[in-house]
Amino acid sequence: MTVLPEAESVPALAPAARRSPSGTWHRQLLICAALLAGLVVLCGVGMSVDGRTLQGESVWAKPMKFGFAFCLYTATLAWLLAKLDRGRRLAWWAGTVFAAATTAEVGAITVQAARGTVSHFNADRGDPVTLALVPVLTLGVMVIVIAQLIVGVIVLIQRTGGKDLNRAIRAGLGLATAGMLIPVYWMVTRIHERTVVDANGKEIPMYQGHGIGDPDGHGMPLTNWSVTGGDFRVPHFFALHGIQVLLVLTVALIALSARHAWLRDERARARLVGAVAIGYTGLVAVVTWQAGRGQSPAHPDAATLAAFAAVLLIGAAATVRAVVVSRRAAARGVAGAAAVESADQNRCIAK
Repeated sequence: MTVLPEAESVPALAPAARRSPSGTWHRQLLICAALLAGLVVLCGVGMSVDGRTLQGESVWAKPMKFGFAFCLYTATLAWLLAKLDRGRRLAWWAGTVFAAATTAEVGAITVQAARGTVSHFNADRGDPVTLALVPVLTLGVMVIVIAQLIVGVIVLIQRTGGKDLNRAIRAGLGLATAGMLIPVYWMVTRIHERTVVDANGKEIPMYQGHGIGDPDGHGMPLTNWSVTGGDFRVPHFFALHGIQVLLVLTVALIALSARHAWLRDERARARLVGAVAIGYTGLVAVVTWQAGRGQSPAHPDAATLAAFAAVLLIGAAATVRAVVVSRRAAARGVAGAAAVESADQNRCIAK
């Protein structure tokens, strides 16, 4: 009877990942996530009873989207900071600052939505509320990015957790950091002075926009991404949520390892996570390039389609290589275990 080597036993999360979340998750980030989850529900109610629109969508759509995105991310960060074994104190403070800045940022967006006016890029100096909130909306982004960078550096020096989980966390945080830097890039590199009309019929001067070609482009179902020009919200979204994609993949691979012996080695799962991370990073790079060229995600040209195809091929090649290498390693491990067992049996017979 063949016995798999001990390294290939059905995996579990590393000791740090097995700890009970009760009392260990970052409390301030959890509170922030809970508040944002409540905001999503309230905005859903607002969208059903309030018919006001702003730039082509319900006034409550923007705080709902921000609330949902940051609810996912702050909850993920709250879980992640509980797994650290180095730099815990600094990471705790960075998480607290991240939670406070995120609450202030989304809170300011919600206040402006309730007032039926624009939040980001609003240059209306005749409105005292807007004047008070503009520093929150502009400086808040920078504070969030700095806190994210601190957490990212601390995560890089960790040595706990399995290879697969570590790879997912590090690649995911790298993507998330890039996703948070993208808004900073488009806010400081291009100026699009113009006037828009808010939900109250008031003309609002604007100094910037989320789009290239059409600064206020919109129109795609659900996301309201631009159909008339490039839209930097697209790479921002994909990069910010890459960490959730990679963590879900890691959990799925662990679950599949119960049926596929070659996945029981965390190095095999780490190879697959790395391959998917390569492909996902390529996707973020292509949609960022597409937005910077002023091209709508709904209307890719031949160059963009070729870039997507190249990313798909590279990602597929990396995945196939990871599978082949891992299966061969597993086969060698089984053969080695069988040889050891046979040698033991021969010694017993000789005795």
